[in-house]
Amino acid sequence: MVMRSSDAEWRGDLKSGKGSMRLGSGAFEGSYSFPSRFESGQGTNPEELIAAAHAGCFSMAFSHGLASAGHTPTSVRTTARVHLEQAGGGFAITRIELDCQAQVPGIDEAAFSKLADEAKKNCPVSKALAGTEITLNARLA
Repeated sequence: MVMRSSDAEWRGDLKSGKGSMRLGSGAFEGSYSFPSRFESGQGTNPEELIAAAHAGCFSMAFSHGLASAGHTPTSVRTTARVHLEQAGGGFAITRIELDCQAQVPGIDEAAFSKLADEAKKNCPVSKALAGTEITLNARLA
């Protein structure tokens, strides 16, 4: 099937070093650093990219599930919040919160919630991140 790649380079030590990340498609290239990852500094970070991937994957999977059930959505908007916290002797992604708002004509709340939960469990990024707690708050707009 499909294979995707991205690359990153880091120069220097953890605290004062700097790096850059580039998507294989060339659609994004950005710098990252200790401040952009562990503080509020300029640049991106791996967790932000994971959040974008998870939000995008969930939105597509949920849209597909809705349409397959006969309820094509007008829109599915998802925010993913990736929590990086101290754990043990280092850091870990401890949880991911998916927050979704969708406009779906003609669907009832029960069917909407069931399909949202199925998308959360079955989107490829959720499966890849299965070792992390993933929560979902899905609302009809």
